Amino acid sequence: MRIGFEFSRAAAAVLTFVVLTALAPAQDKPAEQPSTQPSAKDTIFARKILMGGIDYNMDQIEEMLEPEAKLELADAQEHAETISTMLMAFPHMFPPATNQWKQGAVRDPAFDTFAAPEVWTNFSDFYARATEASKIAWAASRAKRAAEFKPLIAQLREHCNACHAINMKNE
Repeated sequence: MRIGFEFSRAAAAVLTFVVLTALAPAQDKPAEQPSTQPSAKDTIFARKILMGGIDYNMDQIEEMLEPEAKLELADAQEHAETISTMLMAFPHMFPPATNQWKQGAVRDPAFDTFAAPEVWTNFSDFYARATEASKIAWAASRAKRAAEFKPLIAQLREHCNACHAINMKNE
């Protein structure tokens, strides 16, 4: 067993705890009726945490691929495996109630969405894009050599950028 695998499992456990904590109803405020679902704002916050984790792992890989940097293939593979796992979960963080984009609205960067309405009007495309990106990240995590790994990460970056161009609003 690789050492990085233990880190990956630990990172997944921490991420799961953070997401579940963010989705848990507040314990210090009594609710009129207990909610069985997290609020849309809490779900948006949780998916931002998940995307932040994907972004962090991608940054770690891309830093290793800089011209003057040293690629530690085993470390980079662990980051790619983590990205793959996170991307499998990511589309499930977009229930219809979180389709809250409003042009020109003042947004709270933590709890308001930057997801474009196209996520929900063409959810099958969004889901397919996340699935394909997850498969690319998985393939990178299993690459035997740097020459095999590097083009897969370039392909993953292209997929991420293309999805963001369609499904993310920038103001």
